[in-house]
Amino acid sequence: MTPALDIVIVTFNTRDEVLACLASIESARPDIAAHIIVVDNASADGTTKAIAECFPAVEVIPLERNVGFGAANNVGLRASSAPLALLLNSDTVVPKGAIDRLVARLEETGAVAAGPLLIDVEGRPEVSFGSMLSPFAELRQLFRGRLAASDRGIARRYIERLLSRERTVDWVSGACLLARRDAITDAGLFDERYFMYEEDVDLCAAMRARGGRILFTPASQIVHLRGRALRDAAHVRSAHYDRSHLAFYQKHAPLWVPLLKLWMRFSGSARAAGRRAQQGR
Repeated sequence: MTPALDIVIVTFNTRDEVLACLASIESARPDIAAHIIVVDNASADGTTKAIAECFPAVEVIPLERNVGFGAANNVGLRASSAPLALLLNSDTVVPKGAIDRLVARLEETGAVAAGPLLIDVEGRPEVSFGSMLSPFAELRQLFRGRLAASDRGIARRYIERLLSRERTVDWVSGACLLARRDAITDAGLFDERYFMYEEDVDLCAAMRARGGRILFTPASQIVHLRGRALRDAAHVRSAHYDRSHLAFYQKHAPLWVPLLKLWMRFSGSARAAGRRAQQGR
């Protein structure tokens, strides 16, 4: 059967997480015909061998070096051909029916891309959509993120209301992003200047610029383990984030770049001081 959906998963030293992700898809296989492609960013933990042994039907593309999240997704997209593509983080778990519900809402609304409600293993939601990046939009996103992490009743009620309604948004998280292939192709795939972070916002902006609608829908829920691949490398994560952040503003909002550079210099010094304090020097 010709697949109607390609599922592209990028991995980097997340063998256990990607095996759990693939197992969840296998046990809750979607009704839509799907082909799975895993693009491995030169992992050193035996990821490709483990996938080949446990899931022989999964196509694995091993890369010789870590090219980054967006570039690796582009490898998977270029190697696939189905009319729909689901970009899925390796640290996700897919409940039964989640993919089919996401596909259904995409088709029923005519959106070019859609993202589900992301929750953690305890059911705590993630604010996985937002407005086009600007300093003000980022402050609001930061505020919403802190409310989502809070146990206060008023915060949880606000987040529940925010995430209970399907809505058109400027971007949805690349942790689970379903899109029409022609929309991604017309947008030029991921901009590979972003090694990691902001590439999903940038891609959604490119699809919107061509008249596409981006949909957030709580009709589908995916479990997201929230960046386990980088849990032991916070300083590396911060460096990638800063570079991608700067590249995004240089491309979309250059007037803010001087202020952003000043803030990055200040926050970078603060992070370095914090690391030295933790290390006792």
